[in-house]
Amino acid sequence: MHAPSPIKRRFSRQIHVGNVAVGGDAPIAVQSMTNTNTLDVDATVAQIQQLEKAGADIVRVSVPDMDAAESFGKIKQRVDVPLVADIHFDYKIALRVAELGVDCLRINPGNIGREDRVRAVVNAARDNGIPIRIGVNAGSLEKDLQKKYGEPTPAALVESAMRHIDYLDRLDFQEFKVSVKASDVFMAVAAYRDLATRIEQPLHLGITEAGGLRSGTVKSSIGLGMLLMDGIGDTIRVSLAADPVEEIKVGFDMLKSLRLRAKGINFIACPSCSRQNFDVISTMNQLEERLEDVMTPLDVSVIGCVVNGPGEAKETDIGLTGGSPANLVYIDGKPASKLRNDHLVDDLEKLIREKVRQKQQQEDDMIARSV
Repeated sequence: MHAPSPIKRRFSRQIHVGNVAVGGDAPIAVQSMTNTNTLDVDATVAQIQQLEKAGADIVRVSVPDMDAAESFGKIKQRVDVPLVADIHFDYKIALRVAELGVDCLRINPGNIGREDRVRAVVNAARDNGIPIRIGVNAGSLEKDLQKKYGEPTPAALVESAMRHIDYLDRLDFQEFKVSVKASDVFMAVAAYRDLATRIEQPLHLGITEAGGLRSGTVKSSIGLGMLLMDGIGDTIRVSLAADPVEEIKVGFDMLKSLRLRAKGINFIACPSCSRQNFDVISTMNQLEERLEDVMTPLDVSVIGCVVNGPGEAKETDIGLTGGSPANLVYIDGKPASKLRNDHLVDDLEKLIREKVRQKQQQEDDMIARSV
């Protein structure tokens, strides 16, 4: 559980979205996007704060018009997490949010229009130290590429991306990241793999419009998992037709499973069977809900019987193994205490929170000694 990931990440140039490093040796950033009306400042701020509490490193906000740009400025003043402005068609919106302190501009240069308008956006980004995300999407390819390829293809996505990248290169602007998203897993994976060999800038991964909570999680896990296993990807967004907070949870679970990020509790739990000595499913549901606030990395195993329980427990910070008449708890791989079923979740939560406190104190002490 504690071994480093065997994945060797692709080399990429590092940029900064606000105070969050993206690319290079920085942790893979997890982000989501608000789905509130940007004009409703209070609702949007509340959702951004929920996302930040869930662990979001970066949050994107749609800015469709100048009224929304003014609201964006008010939102920016009230939150701490870096904000990306999602902008299409009207370059003046990008210029305005650059003045209002945006941390990154997400644009599709193809729908911004004339070259002088794209140049104005790039100059505003340069002057204000703001990176750009070039966002290519299979659903909004340029008309000439649609005509050339007949339908969205990996080659079409990459050609679109390289067209925009070449333009930024001509303007001597290198502070950008790129996405080539598609709802088809094979198309997205092929496009990202191709693009990864062509540029050194960070890649923003996503399977766009992946679907609902269950189907979208599966599709995203397969597509992004294939790329992450290749070492490709510097920031990810799991696109779900669900509460955006779920996107953050799924994203972190994905990275934790590949040992690419350690944040919050990594649960190891059996699917349960007739051998279980306590209700594993109910226990896990309650623990996950109660411990969502924990950000300190911790491995916890919850196994219903003694077949695999002791083996898993010896590899985790805290392990629970089903037993009769009482369940056995392991701390740091060693038997520590026994818990009965009548207050099992309450007692286990207390043990976990105490372990989190100890671990956080150790980390704080190490930081203090290094200062």
